[in-house]
Order: sequence, then structure tokens, then C-alpha cells
Amino acid sequence: MTDRPDDATRLAETAASAGPQVGLAAVAALRGLLEVLEVLQVDEARAQGWSWSDIAGGLGVSKQAVHHKHAGRIRAGRRR
Repeated sequence: MTDRPDDATRLAETAASAGPQVGLAAVAALRGLLEVLEVLQVDEARAQGWSWSDIAGGLGVSKQAVHHKHAGRIRAGRRR
């Protein structure tokens, strides 16, 4: 996991320019970072009263997809 924005930029550059072993590891790290960021932003949106439709629109996915992925976690009070 990265701690600073420049770390994420470095990972993205590595994913785009390195050999497959290093590049794929960078892709996996970025995927993990994106999952954490999505959870944080979905939680914040729900805390501010956003509907599942609003969140889905912001993520570019269907309401059903975002609800399926996050509703159970939020209902159970889990952050991730």
C-alpha cells in the first residue's frame, strides 16, 4: 500500500514501463490501492446521504453492482 500520492504515481509508471514481473506486481498494488480508495469514498458518500444510484453514477457502474459490493459491508459496520 502506498502512503503518498507520488508513490501511486511511481507505481503507475512502473506498471506501464517495466518488464512483466515488475509491471504485474505494480498493477496488483494499484488494484489494492483503488479498492481501499473506493471503500473510503463510498463510505463518505453514504455518510453524506448519497443514494446508491448517485454513488453508482460517480463510479460508472450500475446501482446493483455498487450495492452488491458495498451494502453488506456497510450494514455490518465494517470499513473494508
